[in-house]
Amino acid sequence: MAGNKKFDIDLKYGQIREQKVREMFSKCQIEVKSERSWWKKTGNIAIEYEYRGKPSGIYATTSDYWFHRLEGDREEFCTLVFKTSILKGIVDKYKDKLTKNVGDNKASKCVLIPIKEIFNKEFYGNV
Repeated sequence: MAGNKKFDIDLKYGQIREQKVREMFSKCQIEVKSERSWWKKTGNIAIEYEYRGKPSGIYATTSDYWFHRLEGDREEFCTLVFKTSILKGIVDKYKDKLTKNVGDNKASKCVLIPIKEIFNKEFYGNV
């Protein structure tokens, strides 16, 4: 700490961010989706947006934040957290070219978003 002249500023910054995360769980509505090991094989995450011709998943949620858990064969690898409005924008961009019908009778439509595209400057540039 003695070598860090901005320790108090950094500490305060960190404490504010910790409080924001606490608020996600107490004041905001969240949605949690888990994805098993397909993301490892394909390099994509799958976000459902339609079921049997009606909005579902990301287009039906009223959540403020979307938690997308990436799981391996035995345990969780990580959880991606999105403001729902930002994830909807990513889905809007890719759904016309990267949609796949999945699930029972292929009744669900998901957009397969390349994980690397989540960090595309187009999406985080205005943050």
